[in-house]
Amino acid sequence: MIIQAKTIEKLRELINEETEYRTGPKLVAFFNDLGFNDVYGQGFPSRWIYTENNLKKINGTPSLDKCIKKVFSPLNFIGKIDVLDKYISEFNDYLSFDNWIIIRNGKEISFRKITDEYFNKISNKTDNVDINEEEFLNKEFVKIDLEKLELEYHITEVLKSRIKEIEKCLKSSAPLSLIFLCGSTLEGILLGLAIKYPKEFNTAKSTPKHDDGKPKQFQDWNLSSFINVAYENKILHEDVKKFSHSLRDFRNYIHPYQQLYSGFNPDIHTAKISLQVLKAAINQMITYRNIS
Repeated sequence: MIIQAKTIEKLRELINEETEYRTGPKLVAFFNDLGFNDVYGQGFPSRWIYTENNLKKINGTPSLDKCIKKVFSPLNFIGKIDVLDKYISEFNDYLSFDNWIIIRNGKEISFRKITDEYFNKISNKTDNVDINEEEFLNKEFVKIDLEKLELEYHITEVLKSRIKEIEKCLKSSAPLSLIFLCGSTLEGILLGLAIKYPKEFNTAKSTPKHDDGKPKQFQDWNLSSFINVAYENKILHEDVKKFSHSLRDFRNYIHPYQQLYSGFNPDIHTAKISLQVLKAAINQMITYRNIS
């Protein structure tokens, strides 16, 4: 099986944090079980680079099949098979573009080759129940009042300033700067919300943890972790999680060589999606704040 870059990216997210949060040592153990001979230590790359590099190495080999079956093994989802089926369904949205889908039959995970006709049926069915990109971009939000989140006064003022700068970036057609600002602003807001609701953020299944199983301090979380936990707690909705891919790794793109390595070259359309994610997320957090 050969999968495209977008599918590799989604599989990386599932391995690193969505199905469970895997630390560096756990990632090494995961891939060594697939035939690698890696060692965790000084000089270890970022988790996303390590996982993505290894997935590219095994792409098109039997080890990729084994990797996917390992990620979606029902043995890891005892008592929560419904969660597993949701992960499989989400991943199939990507894998179907490679003309494959995952099938779970009881305790067994297998693959099925699909035709374009089958893919079109799946796509049409999905379009009827899931919000698409155009619908998401066309959503309108009333003027967002950050004060309704009731964060600390000084951080609220900083966030207001960033929102104004984001709007200037959009008018100036500066997509990379806009994505950096949207990502860091959303991360800052979610950090503030986590501080307000520590129990919800520290006890979720997707909460990032140390090797000893204890939750990491909030300042050590990345944006992807905040989004996953907020989604699990129903603070953020499916649309924000679905379209947040351009923001989740924004810190990595700050470094020119990592941007070069990842091939990330955003255009104004990507920037507009990122801004819409930020607006939708703030709106959903305000709603959650008002009903909690």
